[in-house]
Amino acid sequence: MVHDEQLETTRVRGTTDAPWRIGTRGSLLALTQAGHVRDALIANGQQAELVIVKTAGDQSMDPVQKIGVGVFTAALRDELAAGTVDIAVHSYKDLPTAQDERFTIAAIPPRQDPRDALVARDGMVLGELPPGSRIGTSAPRRSAQLKALGLGVEIVPLRGNLDTRLSKVAKGELDAVVVARAGLARIDRLDAVTEALEPVQMLPAPSQGALAVECRSVDTELVTILSALDDAGSRAAITAERALLAELEAGCTAPIGALAEVVESLDDDGRVVEELSLRGCAAAIDGSDVIRASAVGSLEHAEELGRALARELLELGARDLLSVTEEDPSSGVTDTGEHTETSSNPSPMENNR
Repeated sequence: MVHDEQLETTRVRGTTDAPWRIGTRGSLLALTQAGHVRDALIANGQQAELVIVKTAGDQSMDPVQKIGVGVFTAALRDELAAGTVDIAVHSYKDLPTAQDERFTIAAIPPRQDPRDALVARDGMVLGELPPGSRIGTSAPRRSAQLKALGLGVEIVPLRGNLDTRLSKVAKGELDAVVVARAGLARIDRLDAVTEALEPVQMLPAPSQGALAVECRSVDTELVTILSALDDAGSRAAITAERALLAELEAGCTAPIGALAEVVESLDDDGRVVEELSLRGCAAAIDGSDVIRASAVGSLEHAEELGRALARELLELGARDLLSVTEEDPSSGVTDTGEHTETSSNPSPMENNR
C-alpha cells in the first residue's frame, strides 16, 4: 500500500488532485486579492485553492512598535518556506525592499489605481471639509501630506480593516478617513469614495495598489506558470518606486510617497514610445515641508530611475526631513498600511487598507 507521503510526491501540482496552494491572510481584502490570483490560474488551466494563514498582526490591535515589524508577511513566507503553501499573495507594499533569495516575485498582475481615497461624511470632498474636521489615518505619509495642505484638519489615529474604518464615518465618529482606493475597488466598495486624491495633493505609498505573487525560487516550473500573470508596465512602475524607497533608506515611519506611470512620448524620429514617469516626495511629519522631485526614463532602466530620483531628493534635503519625522510611539501614530523597511526584516505595511 502506498503511504500518503509517497502518494503526495507522485501527484502533479496544479491538477484537481493536487491544486496549487495559495497562502493568504484571512481578511476580506486579502481573500479577495488571493482569489483573483486563484481565478487567473484556473483560467490558464491550473487548479488552485486558498489556504488561510493567521498572522500576529491580524490578531492584535496594538501599535506596530509593540507587535513588531514583519507580522503581516512573515507568517506567509514561513509557510511558503516550509512547503505548506506553494504561492503567497501579498499587497506588494507589505514586503520589505531587501530581496530574500529564497523567494521570487514571479508575477505582478495589472495594478489597481494607486491613488488614496477620501471617504467623507455628507459626500464632501477634501476641500469642503471645514477646519477642525477629524480625519482618520495613522499613516505618517498620509498624515504629513494632509497637514502640508494647510486645511486645518485634525488627524486621528486609525487601525482596523476597511469595514471598521468606513464605519467610523458612518457612525459620525470621524468626519472622514483616507484609505487606499485599490482596497475599496477590490471589495466592491468604490461607492463609499467621495474623492480620489490626485498625486499633486497626495502621492501614494510606493507600490500601493499592486500585488506580489511570490513562490519559492527553486520552483522554476511554478515561476514560469505564474509569470503568465505578470504585467510588464506594472512591474516597471513598482521596480522604480521601490528602488527609490530603498535608496532613501526610509525608516518605518518615514513619510515617503512615490508614483511611477507608463506614459507615451515621441522619440527623435517622431515615433511614439513608452517611457516611465516617476514622482517622489519626502515630507516632515508635521507638514511643515514637502520635498518633491520627478524624472522620466526608460522602462528597461526602472531601477536606475528610482535610485537616481532618490538621490535627487536627498540632495534637495530629504535626509534632514527624514531625521526628524519620528513621533512618540505612545501617540499612536502608526499604521500597518504605510510603513516600509529597508533592512532584511519584513516590515508592516497596509492592514486591509
